[in-house]
Amino acid sequence: MALPDPLITATKNRLSGAPVFAGTRVPVQNLFDYLEGGDSLDEFLSDFPNVTRDHAVAVLACRLGQAFGATQHLAAEFVALGRART
Repeated sequence: MALPDPLITATKNRLSGAPVFAGTRVPVQNLFDYLEGGDSLDEFLSDFPNVTRDHAVAVLACRLGQAFGATQHLAAEFVALGRART
């Protein structure tokens, strides 16, 4: 499944402008809140079935990559690498 481009969108008319997973109404912050609270990625995905595993992993990769100047393209490569290992 292809990742949306961009991965994250924000509009003032949707959830008061909070960044959401593109194509959903799921705030990206929810993913970080789950993980910071000790919940697994699987728990997040179970509670938010509109977000795919690849989409969530790509957003996490982008967030991590921001510290290193990575791009969304590199996040997509990271997701593809993860698929190749399974």
